[in-house]
Amino acid sequence: MGKKSKKPAPTPPFVAGLIDSHCHLDYAPMSDDLAATLARARAAGVEQCVHIGCSPETMAGAVELARAHQHVFASVGIHPHEARHLDDALLAEIEQLAAADEVVAIGETGLDYHYDFSPREAQLLGFARQVELAKRLDLPLVLHIRDAHADAWALLADHPPRDNPGVVHCFTGTAAEAERWLELGWHISFSGIATFKTAVELRRAAALVPDDRILLETDAPYLAPEPLRGRKNEPANVAFTCVALAQLRDQTAGELAKLAADNTRRLLRLPLVRAE
Repeated sequence: MGKKSKKPAPTPPFVAGLIDSHCHLDYAPMSDDLAATLARARAAGVEQCVHIGCSPETMAGAVELARAHQHVFASVGIHPHEARHLDDALLAEIEQLAAADEVVAIGETGLDYHYDFSPREAQLLGFARQVELAKRLDLPLVLHIRDAHADAWALLADHPPRDNPGVVHCFTGTAAEAERWLELGWHISFSGIATFKTAVELRRAAALVPDDRILLETDAPYLAPEPLRGRKNEPANVAFTCVALAQLRDQTAGELAKLAADNTRRLLRLPLVRAE
């Protein structure tokens, strides 16, 4: 007998007013037919997306992609995995790209001690330089922090605090770590990981984040939520995460979608979507 074919993927529910605050649209299969990807997102209620260009090869393309699509915005920076490449010339390129109207944040930057694809010294230096750049440009930061919360807090303590410093994207820490980020003024964004049955502590964190600090994201093409776990992710699937977290927080999906979208627009200064 041949292999059983994979069941068709469930269709995301429609939740009006969603924003996918963090995705990588230049990855296959989304990039193979981006118009169809964005059409599926609209069909699920996604009004805007923030596309992340976080490597030397993808930053300029992120700006061009956002420029080509009215409801897509860009963040540019160097991921901790790529931090070993960050030199003066690359930092100058980030600054130049960040001048575009379509760019709403710096990052994703931060620390990843789980994989250590770049030496920790390079990660710390790259993180510090992008913190300084974001302050100089008055742009929020998009942080990637994995197994490195204490070092991230220590580094940030060496820089003057800001009113709206940015967002810890794809948060995977504990409730206590979430509370510390909130005390420091950061927003916290949750991906499909928060829907996984094993993510008990993460759901505790998602339940305690105040209404005015929570964001929603896919991190597509990674981290597809239940019931799509193990498949490639895309912006439409933020609707699944919204429904799951709304139930956890004793809210309707529509309420959470609006709260998260309002927070994203306020933090990243995104325009309101006008009826076409």
